[in-house]
Amino acid sequence: MYLTPALRRTAALAGAAVVLALTACGTADPDAAAGGDAVDGSITVFAAASLTAPFTELAGQFEEAYPGAEVTLNFAGSSDLATQISEGAPADVFASADARTMVKVGALLDGDPVGIATNTLQLAVPPDNPAGITSLVDAAKPGVKTVVCARQVPCGAAAAKLEEAAGVDLTPVSEESSVTDVLGKVTSGEADAGLVYRTDVRAAGDAVRGIDVPAAAGARTTYPIAALAGSGDAGTAREFVEFASGPLGQSVLGAAGFGAP
Repeated sequence: MYLTPALRRTAALAGAAVVLALTACGTADPDAAAGGDAVDGSITVFAAASLTAPFTELAGQFEEAYPGAEVTLNFAGSSDLATQISEGAPADVFASADARTMVKVGALLDGDPVGIATNTLQLAVPPDNPAGITSLVDAAKPGVKTVVCARQVPCGAAAAKLEEAAGVDLTPVSEESSVTDVLGKVTSGEADAGLVYRTDVRAAGDAVRGIDVPAAAGARTTYPIAALAGSGDAGTAREFVEFASGPLGQSVLGAAGFGAP
């Protein structure tokens, strides 16, 4: 992805703009494409791993609304995606699991990011809960195999904030690069518990049990989305952002267990 020097303004200024400009939901109108551009191109959407289910549904609905459009999805940990974007990966839209990660690519955005959802953490344990975990305190006990995200990724930053709010210090047996990796450790039996997003516990169905953590509300995270500068299909990219932040997108995200932004 080629960007002119003008687009590569300082990260500090871009970061400030991202934080100050994070706005509430927009609306999507299939009869009026964003900026008047045609919505008939192919775009690649980089999205946080925790958005896999709702964004897969949204991409299908977007293609139905705009028959000439095609959406390719790339899901991974937000920090990994931000690094890929910074290194020139061909992405048109970025949806991150927190504003801090969006700031990292602030100089590469086309327009202001929009808040589309919120999420909170929950303890995930195997269905039979062999370690008898009922609280975050239990997950911190010696001998309990607890897994969290690495602190540089959104779910890890939220976990650190949750530990502070709850007054509990976890000693994880591993730190993963995405919330889906944490969940995988639990579902495979490699971990007694993992801190993941509430939506991931919900999406896992009977594969795990969710245990609420009272302090989780104080570690809520907001998901922003933005189009990226240099996109070959800018109109389609902008309209996808409007689509995801509009009423239909909010309905799909809400059905998946996400909170309103």
